Amino acid sequence: MEFASIRIITEDLDGMVAFYERVTGTAARRPAPVFAEIVTGGAVLALGTPATVGMLGDAAPTAASNGSVIVEFLVEDVDAAFERLRDGLGDVVLPPSTMPWGNRSTLFRDPDGNLVNLFSRPV
Repeated sequence: MEFASIRIITEDLDGMVAFYERVTGTAARRPAPVFAEIVTGGAVLALGTPATVGMLGDAAPTAASNGSVIVEFLVEDVDAAFERLRDGLGDVVLPPSTMPWGNRSTLFRDPDGNLVNLFSRPV
């Protein structure tokens, strides 16, 4: 088995794609109008509209309702990444900080309210 991706369901696909393209510095692949993928070195972040899960009926995930998942990106320099993104971030939850276990992290919310963590490991 190979891990393929994590998918976020959103009502604002274009806005979320633009946000994650800016965060990652990577252009999204758009194989369909209702779906996009941000392919990074370690994983794939998939973004889809509710139409991509419509066949699940009442069991389909609901856009902008996540309360338990954090989208995490390993970066070389958290402080530099935060400075590059700062002006476009609406909700900064944690400015660059050193965690008790040594990682340097910053957390903010994407346009749908999902937590995003940029972190680096201690050298």
